[in-house]
Amino acid sequence: MLIPILHLKGVSTGDFEEALMALVGTDAGGLSASTIARLKEIWAEEHARWQQRDLSAKRYVYLWADGVYFQARLEDDAQCILVIIGATPGGKKELVGLADGVRESALSWKELLLDLKRRGLDVAPELAIADGALGFWKALGEVWGKTREQRCWVHKTANVLNKLPKSIQRNAKIALQNIWMADTKAAAKAAFDHFAEVYGAKYDKAVACLTKDRSALLAFYDFPAEHWKHLRSTNPIESTFATVRHRTIRSKGCLSNKTALAMVYKLTDAAQKSWRRLDAGLSARMGFGLGIGRPAPTVPDGRSGHEFMLSRSPSRPYSGAASWLFGNSIPSTKQSSEAMQKSSNHDGAESRTPAILAISVSPGRAATTARKR
Repeated sequence: MLIPILHLKGVSTGDFEEALMALVGTDAGGLSASTIARLKEIWAEEHARWQQRDLSAKRYVYLWADGVYFQARLEDDAQCILVIIGATPGGKKELVGLADGVRESALSWKELLLDLKRRGLDVAPELAIADGALGFWKALGEVWGKTREQRCWVHKTANVLNKLPKSIQRNAKIALQNIWMADTKAAAKAAFDHFAEVYGAKYDKAVACLTKDRSALLAFYDFPAEHWKHLRSTNPIESTFATVRHRTIRSKGCLSNKTALAMVYKLTDAAQKSWRRLDAGLSARMGFGLGIGRPAPTVPDGRSGHEFMLSRSPSRPYSGAASWLFGNSIPSTKQSSEAMQKSSNHDGAESRTPAILAISVSPGRAATTARKR
């Protein structure tokens, strides 16, 4: 992935041969400008096909969103690349959306989200993670109004510390870490109140910056604890583009938007192969349709219903037959809640021994089940 990285750093096609020879040696072949140009065209075609792929069989429980600026200038200095990464019910992180936008505007984000929905991604994610950029949150509310919001703690910490004197930033940073590193939501709320009490009198702007997003900063606590470290920030995007992000100095090279998108696509496509999966598959930990954060119903042996509950979205039924506690059909949310207190065998007769079910299913695909007594 050296070629996309050099492009996004602003190295022009004509300079590639010299740059690559310095990096990989003079004996390396196929480094001419014409070869690089052909690769760019191939990658642009791959990206174009990817942009039109069908998403009707996809389901993402979490989304991370961010706008990325690069050292290489785009055709318009106001342009950036909008990136969305999603987590599937199996816990796998995937590149979901990629588009050029105007300074992360609400319109640009809305166009991207609506395009994903048009291609079949019509089930709203449970949680979206992003920084405080108002454009994304406004667009999200218009497209998927029921998706909960999680503010990135890395961005929020930087914003709060910028409003404090350098002499106290170290202690303030520790106090902020005590919030998002707390073991429980109750402990996080207590640490939140402590920060406001300690710094509120003299540094009201810093405290206001923090408290205005209190609910969105603590939303991740309502999700499985194994996922907290993934949900507190936009790190999946930040780490992928750490080497090519624009910081302070812009290079003289200029990329067309088409080329920039193709390079970002190739860089991210390669990176996602090594992205860390979420601990414990989401389909095994969360009951879709129940409302995350509400207490899970219990079954006779004391297990949480979330451990093996599955319900379907009315607009996106799961295809195929799944043998569940209720026979051959997947129950609705209401049926699930009412029937979790008793189990039934495949013939519908009540049984005192609960059935333990392992279900592997993706929207639009047949469900596979395993039953044990």
